[in-house]
Amino acid sequence: MFRNLYSSMLPNVSSIGFKSSLVMIALLFTAALPAAYAHETRPAIGDLIIDDKEMVLSVDVNLEAFVAGVDLSEVEDTNLTEQAADYDSLRALSPDEIEQKFRAFWPKMQSGFKIMAGETKIIPTLDRVEISDEPNVELLRDSKLTLRAELPEDDTSVTIGWERKFGPLVLRQQEGGPEAYTAFLRDGEVSAAIPRSGGVDESAWSVFKRYIVAGFEHILPLGLDHILFVLGLFFLSPKLKPLLLQVTTFTLAHTLTLALGILGIVNIAPEIVEPLIAASIVYVAVENLITSEMKPWRLIVVLLFGLLHGLGFASVLGEFGLDGSRFVTSLIGFNIGVELGQLTVIAMAYLAVGLWFSHKPFYRTYISNPASILIGLVGAYWFVERVFL
Repeated sequence: MFRNLYSSMLPNVSSIGFKSSLVMIALLFTAALPAAYAHETRPAIGDLIIDDKEMVLSVDVNLEAFVAGVDLSEVEDTNLTEQAADYDSLRALSPDEIEQKFRAFWPKMQSGFKIMAGETKIIPTLDRVEISDEPNVELLRDSKLTLRAELPEDDTSVTIGWERKFGPLVLRQQEGGPEAYTAFLRDGEVSAAIPRSGGVDESAWSVFKRYIVAGFEHILPLGLDHILFVLGLFFLSPKLKPLLLQVTTFTLAHTLTLALGILGIVNIAPEIVEPLIAASIVYVAVENLITSEMKPWRLIVVLLFGLLHGLGFASVLGEFGLDGSRFVTSLIGFNIGVELGQLTVIAMAYLAVGLWFSHKPFYRTYISNPASILIGLVGAYWFVERVFL
């Protein structure tokens, strides 16, 4: 029954008006919305102050995930874990209640830190817990841990990390001067050796490689919204020329605003950028349904949305504590990583469906259109979530 209904609907999509396509997407989205529910995870962000006598580490974290025992290295959505019910119940607690739960859990987490001063293992103490009062359980609650530790009087450098299960950690050295250390630590990695005064003397090549990895990971596996946008570009037409024109336009646009955003020349709040990114996903998906070839305005739209996505990249790169002395190296590395991630997405899509089916008569009806509908539904849900929830 569903196949017959679908077959009777999709071949006529290109002949209906733009408004009718939007109505169809809205109806499908409304039907699917109750089943869509996401608890996205995010990296912890740690700010480090270190001197001759002690280190202070302030970390923005998802406290409930730690207490529930979620392995943050394995998932991007806590609903997909065995601890989903425990996690949700913790999110419903008041700040005072969750703080009590966390302080009881702290000894387990304390032993999971990997902090060394030379050959001496450093055990941090919990100095302060700050938990925001977030009444909406559908949103992540912001929490900050402040840790302190005395350092041995031998002037040895310090390395910092934590167990893999606690997830990725963005570590940013404060008061380190022009060479202040920043790193995206994943899979239980530890930082470079950070001196008690000044920053880490990293080579330009080391910084370059690190930001390539960070840029790639922002697309795969962390950038699902950017992945869906690129897939939306892919499914417009199986021909190589339209795809290359769109991807090149998108790349030039987001490179421009990525640089302007990091320099602080253009600064738009994430509350505005993120819903518009979701809207861009919906747009390309809907246009895929009503046309089978690239129209002149498509490149203009892709250019505008590329500018938005660049601002989204800039907000992520800004969390890394990018320093002016490393601006060019890290910016180029991050952008190369992003491009490699996008090209990998396109290559995977081509190998999965384009290579085998793009020249088949049923490609648009049974592959491109269904994929575009799914992409549009997810983008529409994200738009509603980011605006109203």
